[in-house]
Amino acid sequence: MTNDVLVFAEQRSDRLHPAALQCITPARELAAQTGGTVVAALIGDKLDAAADAMGRAGVERIVTVSHPALAIYSALRYRTALAAVVEHVKPRIMLLPATFMGRDLAPRVAVRCKAALATDVVGLKLRDDGTLDVRRPIYNGKAFCHVVFPAGRLAIASVRANMFPAASGGGSPARESLPFTPAPGDERITPKEVVKTTGAVKDVTEADIIVSGGRSLKSEENFNKYIYPLAEALDAAVGASRAACDAGYQPHSRQVGLTGKTVTPKLYIACGISGAIQHLAGMRGSKVIVAVNTDAEAPIFKLADYGIVDDLFKVVPLLTEEVKKLKA
Repeated sequence: MTNDVLVFAEQRSDRLHPAALQCITPARELAAQTGGTVVAALIGDKLDAAADAMGRAGVERIVTVSHPALAIYSALRYRTALAAVVEHVKPRIMLLPATFMGRDLAPRVAVRCKAALATDVVGLKLRDDGTLDVRRPIYNGKAFCHVVFPAGRLAIASVRANMFPAASGGGSPARESLPFTPAPGDERITPKEVVKTTGAVKDVTEADIIVSGGRSLKSEENFNKYIYPLAEALDAAVGASRAACDAGYQPHSRQVGLTGKTVTPKLYIACGISGAIQHLAGMRGSKVIVAVNTDAEAPIFKLADYGIVDDLFKVVPLLTEEVKKLKA
């Protein structure tokens, strides 16, 4: 085992996931303490652009596994490919983004490599004895626990998005390529295509800014009339409460909350959302929270950094116009 820190650089269609660049930041800090280097692992088919972007992020080494069979994410094939990179690099620590892909892939690789795993971590540090100590939320984000990895075993951690700034300032990292050798049984899962169902609007799990609406919007038309224009002006994603999704105002793919998606954007704007416990559990990790609601006693205001007690149908268009003026 080396002292290196390996980062799985998630990409789709040769485009890096933003969370992959964010993982480089804690990886650099850990590598500085272990005395190792930061190594990036890229898996897919055509990886030139993603490798270039990762090189600019400040990694010392890039290992790619490129094959047509890896063009579309497959849990079993990517597990085999990433396990091969782990065997080649022999890192002390491996970080992955806690995305849908990362959550699916991390436990499979941990089992294959006989590694220890902690998921959805929000903080990482090395203890005095050299073991990795990570901080992760429990009880729907109401409390945090520390997980200490055993010494002498590969430590794998999936890192929650937007917990760290994206790394930059790289040079010319060394590049090497590994062949892809599928394991017996990998063909059991063979994806044919990826179909996007959310259109051109950003996914809430990947956005730095989210504008969410609640049942108070009253209809899908009002989402289109009030929420989407503000999101477009801010280059944001559109989210919704469970009540709004259950009413059919938005698809459940946009639902934020305990039974929906957990988000950690830099800015979360809640319009007409009272703040049910399950919704707060899904967005309480946001850096800045702005709430617009006519009820001054709504639970959302206890969590909000800024609150506007007024009618969203009056406030949201004004916000949209002010954002457009600032951008102009």
